Amino acid sequence: MTGRAQNPPFTGPVLRVADITKRYHLQGPLTAKISRKGEKNNILRALDGVNIELRRGEILALVGESGSGKSTLAKILVGGIPATSGAVHYHGVQMPKRRGREASRRIQMVFQDPYSSLNPRISVGAMLRELLLLHRIVPRGEVRAESIRLLNLVGLEADALDAFPSQFSGGQRQRLAIARALAVRPDILIADEPVSALDVSVQATILDLFARLQLELGLSILFIAHNLAVVQHLSQRVAVMYLGRIVEVADTAELFSNPRHPYTRALIDSIPRMTAGSVNEAFVLEGEPPSPFNIPSGCRFNPRCPFAGDACRIEDPALVVVGSVTGASPHESACLRAADLDELSLARTPNPAVAGTVRSVIK
Repeated sequence: MTGRAQNPPFTGPVLRVADITKRYHLQGPLTAKISRKGEKNNILRALDGVNIELRRGEILALVGESGSGKSTLAKILVGGIPATSGAVHYHGVQMPKRRGREASRRIQMVFQDPYSSLNPRISVGAMLRELLLLHRIVPRGEVRAESIRLLNLVGLEADALDAFPSQFSGGQRQRLAIARALAVRPDILIADEPVSALDVSVQATILDLFARLQLELGLSILFIAHNLAVVQHLSQRVAVMYLGRIVEVADTAELFSNPRHPYTRALIDSIPRMTAGSVNEAFVLEGEPPSPFNIPSGCRFNPRCPFAGDACRIEDPALVVVGSVTGASPHESACLRAADLDELSLARTPNPAVAGTVRSVIK
């Protein structure tokens, strides 16, 4: 007697976002204020057709300026808010709009401000015990041992169980927030600006912690940041978001050595370096992003782009593969002039030697 044939294990991305949009319809006095500033309508387009994949066991960085839609996407991924349209697929299966307990525990989130994300009225031990029992992670008699294991995993000792969040430093609170997220044994961790509220001296230790957890637990991590320098040595791939849409995706080394979107190049050139000639004046990013109430026609980056042409103001470029595939993943860009960026940069730089220095610095 033969047993029932089993389906082969899923080998695709653990998380896939397909054409996600998020729009907010505002009414009342706020809308009136916006209208007086010349906005077209009262519809805020926070996300506008986002497509992204998170692979098994990788750290994917999502970067962009404040207001680009990164946190909105994170909230949709964990089920905190619904998308206006599009779908989120987990292991190839579309996630329901209302997630049950099992579906919710698979994707956990670490927030920017560790103190506001922790309940100040309960001890660390009570916080972890509540999660472990609610999700039936371990039997009641093993809760304390599992809580200590979680604390040790993030670099804290057992005596933290009886303490309250207010008794810890900022870095220690973020470690507690990570331990809380790991308590329900998720497959995916969404880290939303987890080091931006911490001192620079503490940021490196938290970044090292994420890297170690990814290796030891096999986690898939979406690491959200506004600073490319933070993720350069942490992530395997980088996705760049601008005004509610992904504009470039590539392996980290490929993105830093060969950016194919002017916005990405401007972000890279804004990273402080202790090197002569490390500033490329051809890619100085000026002005604020356009209002999400009034998305520009054509390429949404064209009002700030030093290389925008007539076609850029008419055609909205799709995210497509550019150049040859030199890394493990295709290099994708949403720029009509992606293939010409190097020549355009040299043409705008007063001293070509400076451009050559910049290219050598970011490699």
